[in-house]
Amino acid sequence: MGTPDFAAEVLSRVLDWPHGKVVGVYTQPDRPCGRGQVCRPSPVKRLALERGLPVFQPVNFKAAEAVEELRALAPDLLLVAAYGLILPRSVLDIPRFGPFNVHASLLPKHRGAAPIQRALLAGDRSTGITIMRMEEGLDSGPMLLQRALAIGIEDTAQTLHDELAAMGGEMLCEVMDALRAGTLSQIPQDDGQATYAPKLRKEEGLIDWGGSAAAVHARIRAMTPWPGAYFHLALPGREKPLRVGVLPGRIGEEKPAWAAPGDLVGVTGCEIRMATADRVYALLALHPQGKKPMDGRAFACGYLDSCPEGQAKACSGDGL
Repeated sequence: MGTPDFAAEVLSRVLDWPHGKVVGVYTQPDRPCGRGQVCRPSPVKRLALERGLPVFQPVNFKAAEAVEELRALAPDLLLVAAYGLILPRSVLDIPRFGPFNVHASLLPKHRGAAPIQRALLAGDRSTGITIMRMEEGLDSGPMLLQRALAIGIEDTAQTLHDELAAMGGEMLCEVMDALRAGTLSQIPQDDGQATYAPKLRKEEGLIDWGGSAAAVHARIRAMTPWPGAYFHLALPGREKPLRVGVLPGRIGEEKPAWAAPGDLVGVTGCEIRMATADRVYALLALHPQGKKPMDGRAFACGYLDSCPEGQAKACSGDGL
């Protein structure tokens, strides 16, 4: 059971496991997406169809028919990764050996929908994968296997996603091996240490230049690739602030004494240099709204040529 790319990678590893057979694949219904709002299958559905597997797409499991359809498959295991639907007790009780879930955090930290991004926002030095036995609580079941992954200073939500997805698939196969060997054990979570990772909102991509350079760097990395980090830049002679999307840059030296957080303090080569609360943050790749992505040099030529030093600064979207 799963829906996005993360789950598709886990499924691909499970399909290579030599000791079992996938009897059915559950994924969310096709959703309209893109400018044309065309319905497209999920990554999990595409992989399942490529491999000739039966696909099921219930809207939810409130209807008895959906539960009975799953029960008719008589699964020994229910394997879940980023499915996106709530599974009631009537579903969790179906598999012979229980429902196992692949969660991209070191539980009990970061229970919920966006553990990778929340780990980056929190400034964590490591994340990881936890395979747990599912229960009705939110990511609260006993842990079957856990493994850490160091977070590098250049890691983004995308790079961690890719590493953790591959890691999760491998670990799930290890858990199934242990189940076959009769050596599988479980450890209860300490609910007192639990933290939560709610779903991201688009507006969380807005950069707060009043924070430290490290916090700015963490936010941009957490929002890459979705929903994307951005800020609004007030420019002399321009009626409305310019919305600028950005990719991760680098933390620079201490900011100039005259610069306030959010001030554009200069352009060096291909770098647009912004002041944070403590240091300069150098932006290397920028995407002005309505234009193509560009490097700092092209951005400076297009928007900053006639702008005196210190006169361009980040602002709220309404220009205040």
